[in-house]
Amino acid sequence: MPGTNVVTTLVLVGAGSRYESKENTGLSHFLEHMFFKGAKKYKTPIEVSEAVDSFGGEFNAFTGKEYAGYYVKSGKENLDTSLDVLSDMLIEATFPAQEIEKERGVILEEMAMYQDAPMYQISWDFERLVFGDQPLGWDQIGTAEVIKNITREAFVDYKESQYTADNMIIVCAGAVDKTTLDKMEKMFPVSDKPRGIPPTKFEASFATDKIKLRVKKTEQYHLSFGVQTPAETDPLFPALKVLGVALGGNMSSRMFQRVRETQGLCYSIRTNVDEYSDTGLMTTRAGVKVSEVLKAVEAIRHEYDEISEKGISQLECEKAINYIVGKTDLSTEDTEDVAHEYAKNVLLYGSVETYEDWKEKVRAVKLEDVNKLAKELLKPENFRFAGIGPKLDEDKLKDLLK
Repeated sequence: MPGTNVVTTLVLVGAGSRYESKENTGLSHFLEHMFFKGAKKYKTPIEVSEAVDSFGGEFNAFTGKEYAGYYVKSGKENLDTSLDVLSDMLIEATFPAQEIEKERGVILEEMAMYQDAPMYQISWDFERLVFGDQPLGWDQIGTAEVIKNITREAFVDYKESQYTADNMIIVCAGAVDKTTLDKMEKMFPVSDKPRGIPPTKFEASFATDKIKLRVKKTEQYHLSFGVQTPAETDPLFPALKVLGVALGGNMSSRMFQRVRETQGLCYSIRTNVDEYSDTGLMTTRAGVKVSEVLKAVEAIRHEYDEISEKGISQLECEKAINYIVGKTDLSTEDTEDVAHEYAKNVLLYGSVETYEDWKEKVRAVKLEDVNKLAKELLKPENFRFAGIGPKLDEDKLKDLLK
């Protein structure tokens, strides 16, 4: 990426809830934490942290449902150290028993943090509602029971199973040169051992409920209203992204202008498209006045119905297309975004779709494709609702979702 002195070194691994069972749900996330606890060269958590802090790098990890990621973002002169730290922690991790015991408490506190933060928890609740009791519907953090009882042997076995050459992608993005690939290959030697556990396929029949409510004393009512959608690999996915932007993807969208600006029912409201390799979601999430939850649901439902019945306008379609193209251009400035995008495409789909490829697909979206998709997706029988806050009148809520 010409014009930058920054490099993001990212390792993406096929791990997460889709590779777990009920007996070990949350193992991928717990293992992510344990990689930071010391290895062969950087033997303790403080040595791992100091190695990156010493040059002002950004160092973190994440676990999703389809992959886990580990990255260092640094100046180009520190690329060697970034590769060294990631290689040591992911290949030579020792998983000290005393660190496992300490980390149990840390993860239980992380779980409590999310439960105390409805803006985070509502997304997990909605996914559990739509996908049901199967790996794609499970929270990545797992359950308290598994966290309390998981063994060191389970970490070792899972690492050996999933952290294999055919299930890991290493990307350096930014100020790289001809020597970078040689350094990567040296730090991450290739082996022929195949991945042990494949991802669990999504089964549409698992979820039957339309509503999931979590009663909690809050100052705002947090809700998620939406539908299941086609996957990221579906030819209609670009049209889905356009639909999501027009509905509630930015400050000039219908949700923001009509539900927030005109009716004043909320502070935060946005429609997002969450994509997976074999399914997806389009959800409108909002924090609304506790006294006006049902009014807000009615207002959100109205926008879904109106787009389903009448479609969006040509102007809205063009505006959404230009918005997505513009945001795509902005993401190409960030080495972390670029590394993540390319690594994900190769890991999940075995291909490299460039940013120009994606923009070409978005620009090719036709108004009739968007409106046809809206009519198919935004039907009352497809609507799902998750809420966190004081107790609601469920009968009235169910009437609003009919």
